[in-house]
Amino acid sequence: MFHYIKGNVTMQFEGGVVIESNGIGYEVFVPDNSPVYLSDINETVLVYTAMIVREDDISIYGFHSKEELELFRLLRTVSGVGAKASMAILSCMPVNEIKKAIVFEDSAALTRANGVGKKIAQRITLELKDKLGADEGLYETADKALSGSGKAEAINALISLGYTKSEAMEALAGINDENLTTEEYIKKALKNI
Repeated sequence: MFHYIKGNVTMQFEGGVVIESNGIGYEVFVPDNSPVYLSDINETVLVYTAMIVREDDISIYGFHSKEELELFRLLRTVSGVGAKASMAILSCMPVNEIKKAIVFEDSAALTRANGVGKKIAQRITLELKDKLGADEGLYETADKALSGSGKAEAINALISLGYTKSEAMEALAGINDENLTTEEYIKKALKNI
């Protein structure tokens, strides 16, 4: 098992790069939005890796941060979520947004990932919500967002305006005045987005 690979990017292909280190070119699959994927040819990079061995294939997946690697591993623990689906999720949004979507049970945000349907997204939020919420301190943000009589209605209104549930909850989390109407919550939240 490789913990990380440090070398020069010698080639880019759809979904990955070739990193040359000590005369060996490693084919490494990386998220589409990764700084590694966006690196110039001959640029030196360091990628944290996960090697997956299957009956007919050995693949290396690379990530620019340990946090991204840990989220990849965590996503793969969910039944029905393999390396492809995990990479698709990591390619569609930043790590902190994925974590918020999971903790806030915003499965619609996860379905933006290529090949991730509604059922898989719901399973991810169900199985990983407690693991991520406790670790990241995101429960407090969720509780703040939902406290107050008009906040739940304001969240639904913001979702109907096209914002994700996690964006709406985060925008409302800092508003602590319980005397506001739903409309006032929405106006204040829109200033925070």
